Amino acid sequence: MILWWFLLLTSVVSWMITGILRRYALAKNLIDIPNERSSHSVPTPRGGGVAIVVSYLAVLPLLNIFELLFTPSFLALWGAGFAVAVVGFLDDHGHIAARWRLLVHFSAAVWGLYWLGGFPQLIVFGYVLDLGWLGHVCAIIYIVWVLNLYNFMDGIDGLAGIEAITVCCGGALMMWLVAPDSSAWILPVLLATAVSGFLLWNFPPARIFMGDAGSGFLGIMLALFSVQAAWVDPRLLWVWLILLGVFIVDATVTLCRRVLRGEKFYEAHRSHAYQYASRVTGAHRSVTLAVGAINVFWLLPVASLVVLKNLDGMLGLLVAYLPLLLLAYYYKAGDRQAQAGLNK
Repeated sequence: MILWWFLLLTSVVSWMITGILRRYALAKNLIDIPNERSSHSVPTPRGGGVAIVVSYLAVLPLLNIFELLFTPSFLALWGAGFAVAVVGFLDDHGHIAARWRLLVHFSAAVWGLYWLGGFPQLIVFGYVLDLGWLGHVCAIIYIVWVLNLYNFMDGIDGLAGIEAITVCCGGALMMWLVAPDSSAWILPVLLATAVSGFLLWNFPPARIFMGDAGSGFLGIMLALFSVQAAWVDPRLLWVWLILLGVFIVDATVTLCRRVLRGEKFYEAHRSHAYQYASRVTGAHRSVTLAVGAINVFWLLPVASLVVLKNLDGMLGLLVAYLPLLLLAYYYKAGDRQAQAGLNK
């Protein structure tokens, strides 16, 4: 019963803090001013994602006290999340050089992975793979990539929030199906409730943006959830990768195309597929809702097949990603000429 009070309280506190942060941003002139690389047209306060960070991190010690969260997992999530949120908060208020942000991101990834016990074994087409130290290195790179791609994908109203809620709820459901006696599913559900309070302010048309503190925090939390889930059952790593498919495919395709053209990957742009789609449709709401629908009606069913052992994890990933790759191509992910044409 106490868990449900935690969930309700987290959502309400997140909603209240977001309202306070909005007034703070207006008073301190922390405003995103639209420019040629923006996907919005109205000056809007930023930094509301801090509400997600505060409301979520405040509850984790209580879960630990009530033995709903083991201490190593608490240290992994709290330490990594706090570090990423702080550097994001500082970047929202000024500018932190990319190399220093990446240093903190890699340090947070190492910290989180260490306390979670490293990277577990994989099951690929029925074979158990223990990658040893190479697995740990790949896991760190993966965590940092998910952290940063979440920042890249936070470009239109409500998108990052809808993604977090649907992925967390889907991942929690799959974890409960695999291990109903485990309390691991509580963590993503709690994060979903924290995001829901913020989303009431951020849903199109947004009254406040998330900012780097919030998007980076969500990215590293979701990445660490996936590693933690893999320790519960190796199949669950594939489940989380499938559920994160929209963000992973769009961000990865866009990044690869930009890097191949010799562009700096860390420079601001608006050549993601979701940004192109929002310009074509002329609305953020339709794209945000479409992503939520893809997560619920396509990616979640594929993930459930993996959990029910009807589909190999790697094969499930390929099946899930193929339509997403076609959508990324259709909506010109990373296509500079398409962006230039719409800007005229």
